[in-house]
Amino acid sequence: MSIASKICGVSDRTAINAAADGGAGYVGFVFFSRSPRNVTPEQAAELIALMPDDVEAVALAVDPDDALVDAVAAIAGLTMFQLHGSERPDRVKEIKTRTGRRVIKAIKVSNAADLAVADAYFDAADMLLFDAKTPADMKNALPGGNAVSFDWNILAGQDWPLPWMLSGGLDPDNVAEAIEVSGAHAVDVSSGVESAPGIKDPDLIRAFLAAVKSAR
Repeated sequence: MSIASKICGVSDRTAINAAADGGAGYVGFVFFSRSPRNVTPEQAAELIALMPDDVEAVALAVDPDDALVDAVAAIAGLTMFQLHGSERPDRVKEIKTRTGRRVIKAIKVSNAADLAVADAYFDAADMLLFDAKTPADMKNALPGGNAVSFDWNILAGQDWPLPWMLSGGLDPDNVAEAIEVSGAHAVDVSSGVESAPGIKDPDLIRAFLAAVKSAR
């Protein structure tokens, strides 16, 4: 089975082109003001218009209010929401119904016990994303994109009723191992393909996507 890749936090044409040319299945746009990857709905709309039809455009938001949800949902070509905050299952369902878009729910983990949180979202989300829980002592931490990983072994052999992605600290050098250890069929990267916070490096994007292909 081929492994799908998501390049998240894209904010310019060069990164879009590198992701599309390298075979990414998903491209993510961040709508979170504290993130160095933040874009406006207008900026995202311009970038999504450049994407091939076979690449999914994903909006990442953190506990978004209805105004932001509606503004983002109005973007032509947007196919999915990724909820990366503390959204409860009923809020996930509400956003899914309100927008008519499929929803990815991020689950923050640091150990095997944290995986139990996913159970509540089986009937609410369309896909799960397992990301590293931010260390309590990390300064200026973001909800995601902190270049922090977790023990991929805790995902091995898991059988969930929803498709899922692996995220957290992935980069071109470790993604093949992460896939082998976790059994992931989809992977998500943000800071691991950047030359500086919020600045995507097209060479790193291409290297990451090539590494994923080599792991198939």
